[in-house]
Amino acid sequence: IMPYISSSIIFQLLQTAVPYLEALKKEGEQGRKKINQYTRYGTIVLALVQGYAMASWLANSNSPEGKALVMTPIFGLSFLSFKLVTIVTLTAGTCFIMWLGEQITEKGIGNGASLIIFSGIAAGVPSGAAKLWEMVLTGGMSGALLLILLVGMVAVIGAIVFVEVGQRRIPIQYSQRGGGRDAMQQQASHLPLKVNFSGVIPPIFASSLLMFPATMAQFIDKPWMTNIQQSLTPSGGIYNLIFVGLIIFFCFFYTEIVFNPNEVADNLKKYGGFVPGIRAGKSTADHIKKVLDRLTVTGSVYLSLVCIMPTLLTHRLNLPFYFGGTSLLILVGVAIDTSQQIQSHLLTAKYEGIMKGVKVRSRRVQY
Repeated sequence: IMPYISSSIIFQLLQTAVPYLEALKKEGEQGRKKINQYTRYGTIVLALVQGYAMASWLANSNSPEGKALVMTPIFGLSFLSFKLVTIVTLTAGTCFIMWLGEQITEKGIGNGASLIIFSGIAAGVPSGAAKLWEMVLTGGMSGALLLILLVGMVAVIGAIVFVEVGQRRIPIQYSQRGGGRDAMQQQASHLPLKVNFSGVIPPIFASSLLMFPATMAQFIDKPWMTNIQQSLTPSGGIYNLIFVGLIIFFCFFYTEIVFNPNEVADNLKKYGGFVPGIRAGKSTADHIKKVLDRLTVTGSVYLSLVCIMPTLLTHRLNLPFYFGGTSLLILVGVAIDTSQQIQSHLLTAKYEGIMKGVKVRSRRVQY
């Protein structure tokens, strides 16, 4: 799934720099389909590159016993044939996962790529829990430390749920005519803005970019490239600094892409809506952007702490447990988003059933 995510990052960045892609973005549904098509092409290219890197690594690596991982010939194949088969297999698998993710997204269950990553993380949780319990039984970890770890997990999950469902509601009022000839009525409403507007996208994008040096190291056999790869090992100081910086960047970047305060302000003005005490138009857009920027700062700090702190603590405690902050964030965030999608579908189906019942009863009424 990582080539697809990397391609998505590249084309989202290019939408702000390439006029052609920016124009496609403004065309609506047709433009979005065209950009998605380019994203698929980019995914295939990146999958080919990653497949070649993986094949080269396998062909040049040795087992712990000192034997080559890939024997020559293997199943009657030369090294060149082995690399070709590996590249085609990995690329085909990437295309299938990309198609599967798009199908999940189109069916309205949730974000397909996020759900696939969620399933991969969730599949590793039981084995991590089993290893932790085995450490307790063998004396490698005390029961008190296990209890502290579980309490910490519950606290982090609770904080994630609290922030993910948190909203900043901007009051909105709509002016409508009603009653007498010149009477005006005001209907109160609100504009909900999530505290973490970008969701789990920033840490996923940041993790994907930080995997790029490891891929490039398979092509560039130079000491300086090896040093870069070694300095960007997870839980390292440089890795964490860059990781936090990328999270903050993608928080602002993704929010800027998916939410346009000027467009919201224009729609409010068009339908007679306004923020109390704020002039309609540009002043409303500036007010919404100011609130959104503050929320984005809060959300980026929250994401950075959740992604970094649990990993640093478990690294200091030397616990071989599946307790990464990014993993917890993706698990909880995707679960909340999926449950909201399911509730929305159930509510829609319920109202459709009610409306069908009303239509049937109305047909039976005799006059």
